[in-house]
Amino acid sequence: MFGVRIVVFACTLFGVAATLPLNPAEARPGHQNSYSRTWQTPHARDYAHKSSRKDYSQLRVTASGSARIGPRPARWCGWWMRTQKGGGPELNLARNWAHWGRPSGPRVGAVVVWAHHVGMITGKTAGGQWIVKSGNDGGQVRERPRSVAGAVFRVGASA
Repeated sequence: MFGVRIVVFACTLFGVAATLPLNPAEARPGHQNSYSRTWQTPHARDYAHKSSRKDYSQLRVTASGSARIGPRPARWCGWWMRTQKGGGPELNLARNWAHWGRPSGPRVGAVVVWAHHVGMITGKTAGGQWIVKSGNDGGQVRERPRSVAGAVFRVGASA
């Protein structure tokens, strides 16, 4: 009888553990997993860059004198781009990226700036559409083919 109780207890404990989130970010109420990919064309997969799942919600950059990134704001595409390219808090606002670095045309590695969004070009589909990775794209970090019509392109000063 004692052995049966141990088995029942172990099964119950395992059942509870199986329902707990593995990622600490998923344990926060109202927080969605912040890194996934959405593909609109089958050709886009050919240009995908493999990455691990990342949670950028509380990122702090402190190595080699870099500025602290701070907590993620409600509109966070510019903040996420700072985690990739650096820069001060003024770059949390997407349109301010239009003054970062130097002007460029569309190319892999360029920062692409629209009126209310910012991302970076990571590839090109076989159909000629640019693949853009950006934060706060549908509430998450996504990499997907996008139209860059009407956008401004910038590259870092050393690029």
